[in-house]
Amino acid sequence: MGNVIYGSELSLELRAEMKIKIDALKEAGRRIPCLSVILVGDNPASQVYVRGKEKACASIGLESHTFRLPNGTVQEELEELIQQCNSNPGIDGILVQLPLPKGLDSSRAIALIDPGKDVDGLNPVNIGRLYTSEPGFIPCTPLGCMELLKKMECNPYGKTAVVVGRSNLVGAPAARLLQNANATVTVCHSKTPNLPEVCAQADILIAAIGRPKMINHTYIKEGAYVVDVGINRQEDGTLCGDVDFEDVKNHVTAITPVPKGVGPMTICMLLSNTIKAYEDRENND
Repeated sequence: MGNVIYGSELSLELRAEMKIKIDALKEAGRRIPCLSVILVGDNPASQVYVRGKEKACASIGLESHTFRLPNGTVQEELEELIQQCNSNPGIDGILVQLPLPKGLDSSRAIALIDPGKDVDGLNPVNIGRLYTSEPGFIPCTPLGCMELLKKMECNPYGKTAVVVGRSNLVGAPAARLLQNANATVTVCHSKTPNLPEVCAQADILIAAIGRPKMINHTYIKEGAYVVDVGINRQEDGTLCGDVDFEDVKNHVTAITPVPKGVGPMTICMLLSNTIKAYEDRENND
């Protein structure tokens, strides 16, 4: 069986390192990094995600503040709040929780976030920096995937990589990160012909297509490194990934499970990006 790499365990290791940094700031009497989350409406899933982010911040001593706006908030009110956060020197990271309620333009809102505080890495400026290999903020889930590959001791340099999924949140930035790390990358999706054959060429396979257990051992090159981004709820209420873990696990060098794989790394990278935003601003002041 391949090595199972748990994002839940790696996240704890990285959080411990971040906590040491924040404890040192406290001991020195310095300002503590602060993440502000903007939550609009009463979407139950969004509320759960935001509580998870608040808890994660508290676990390492990072300050957080959630702005809760009611249903019926108009675009101008949301944008005014973003501008206030942009100009507040006590706020290092800004995250607009998606999806926004119907009638609000998320693209406009995200484009308004100061790129230096865009810890979700979704502002067009940061997307452009990623694609030109310039310093900037990287979306948290793809960044977490790269950290998991490091934990697998997988260096993408010179390897063949396949990313299944082309979303702007995961697939496209993950592919670019792999290219920036000198892998040869193919991006696949639901319309790709001969998908199993294409995937079976990959030394590194990142699955982010949103189809439960779609990828079985016929998609896998023997000894590949597999990162499963998918989170799908099955009829019995349990979660599974896009990869059929039980069918694939004996064919790989390393694989991430679902749950306890990529999911915990997404919030961990949000914390890391917030600390980076703080350090960048402090160093430039």
